[in-house]
Amino acid sequence: MNLLRDREFRNLWLGQSVSLLGDQITFIAVPLAAVLVLDAGPAQMGLLGAAALIPHLLLSLPAGVWLDQVARRRRVMIAADLARAVLLASIPLAYGLDALTLGQLYAIAFLTGCLAVFFDLSYPTLFVSVTPRDRYIEGNSLIHGSRSFSQVAGPTVGGFLVQVFSAPFALLADAVSFLLSALFLGRVRSPEPPVEAEQEGRLRARVAEGLGFIGRNPIFRPTLAAVATLNFFNYAFHALFLLYATRTLGVEAGTLGLVLGAGAVGGICGALLAGRVGRALGVGRAFMLGCFLFPAPLVLVPLAAGPRLAILGMLFAAEFLSGIGLMILDINAGSIMFALTPDRLRARATGAFNFVNWGIRPIGSLVGGALGAWIGVRPTLWIATLGAIAGALWLVPSPVPGLRELPEEAA
Repeated sequence: MNLLRDREFRNLWLGQSVSLLGDQITFIAVPLAAVLVLDAGPAQMGLLGAAALIPHLLLSLPAGVWLDQVARRRRVMIAADLARAVLLASIPLAYGLDALTLGQLYAIAFLTGCLAVFFDLSYPTLFVSVTPRDRYIEGNSLIHGSRSFSQVAGPTVGGFLVQVFSAPFALLADAVSFLLSALFLGRVRSPEPPVEAEQEGRLRARVAEGLGFIGRNPIFRPTLAAVATLNFFNYAFHALFLLYATRTLGVEAGTLGLVLGAGAVGGICGALLAGRVGRALGVGRAFMLGCFLFPAPLVLVPLAAGPRLAILGMLFAAEFLSGIGLMILDINAGSIMFALTPDRLRARATGAFNFVNWGIRPIGSLVGGALGAWIGVRPTLWIATLGAIAGALWLVPSPVPGLRELPEEAA
């Protein structure tokens, strides 16, 4: 039976799908509000990107410990959705009152990032509650297929909304998407895995258990090293990408949305291919392929030059091929981690993983902004793309390439 016929999974999928679409509108609208409305420069764009990501560095570990003692994590996700809707709605309100500032954008990016930590750490528990273990890859393919569709439609719709209504008012669409996400999550009724009774002992010891699980596991450890390296350089790249595309290459907001949206068709193709690639190569080698194919096509961005049509073609190709790689990476790697992690450690292990993998991203964003201001935007994009490609090297000497099927749950 197709998973979408299952009511519980369908509600989770619908909630994620509508929220992901709104997120993609925000992905283009917030930076464009900073650039077009508040005239932000490279360093300020780096700070804006970092503000949304720093909460993962600050909160992932303690939040993971706390959530492993929470029996109803779905309620945490719903509360996070409702709070983010209110925060995003304040941006067009401030703009309408002529009171919007970069400081407000920084604050809202930080606060929504804090709420995202609690949502993201709760999500794996809800996913395994509504998805049979032998269908993790199918479930991940559906969720990531929605992510890819949102990357097609979101930037296109977002660019249009920015061009017609201005960037701040485009953010109302994301506020509505969080409300709809909360509605669908409220319909999920599957019981969540039981939590252990609260243990005595220091927070530090319980945090160390999650970190130790990641650090000792021969599959998790190189996986984290590879994706953290990739994400450090990828966020250095994306801190400057919109600035580079609009100011250096002269791409208008509406056209940029079409470029990103059409390029992300590759993500839909990748979501459709990920399961087949995993079966053909094995999930481990499919993960390695994604680690290379995700960043490698982005070298076309700093290479872009010449007539306008050639520039747009190179941006399209970069986004399309990168989207294929991202989905092959995320679907196979996510399924490996879901299968490997015990329920009692799920939030703590995810928090420990995100502490490094997400925590490195604001550092990458800050480094990208600083390097862009120091040596120039195009040279920084070159450094970022080549550094991201090197992340796959962590997997070569590990057991990951030998994984044909999903691993058994770790002890």
